[in-house]
Amino acid sequence: MARRLIIDPRAPDAERLRDVADALAAGAVVAYPTDTLYGLAVDPRNPAAVHRLLALKGRAPDTAVPVIAADLEQVEAQAGRLTALDRRLAERFWPGPLSLVIDAWPSLAPGVVGADGTVAVRVPAHAVARAIARLAGHPITATSANRSGARPPATADDVVAGLGDAVAIVVDAGPTPGGAPSTIVRVREGRMDLVREGAIPWARVLELPQ
Repeated sequence: MARRLIIDPRAPDAERLRDVADALAAGAVVAYPTDTLYGLAVDPRNPAAVHRLLALKGRAPDTAVPVIAADLEQVEAQAGRLTALDRRLAERFWPGPLSLVIDAWPSLAPGVVGADGTVAVRVPAHAVARAIARLAGHPITATSANRSGARPPATADDVVAGLGDAVAIVVDAGPTPGGAPSTIVRVREGRMDLVREGAIPWARVLELPQ
């Protein structure tokens, strides 16, 4: 059975989370809470870890996995290139459930980067998720913590029931809000395109002048 690590969702203890960062560095899969649902983290720069994640999920290797980051600076340094409009969207909606599809840096592994060389990234409005990415020193994957076709989990108990010892650690910070996943937007040629409407209504996104 996976190790369960109890963490305060409002004030995550960095020392307690250090084991999570060590597990990610070793190529393990970790379940953790976000501002929508529980997700699965691996180091997105590690091809073997990404392959392990996709096998656990039962997803094809050509299915790109989104990532989350500790802050805007980590996105730009280690995830990909933001356009001026991307940056304005980030400053308006991050931390929060808006993912931006951006041109990925070559350090990211196949399975995270799409066939067109892009990656979906966001900074979540959950202190634990951001703390994990900050301690790891790089973005982490953010696919939902369930096998493909199963219901995405909103609690640590749901993760354990669905995945058992397939993950090394379950970071238990209580229930997540659940509901819709993040809204996904791509900026191309200076205009915003909706990829998926989710927790943030498209109409709210369009309020930002282009």
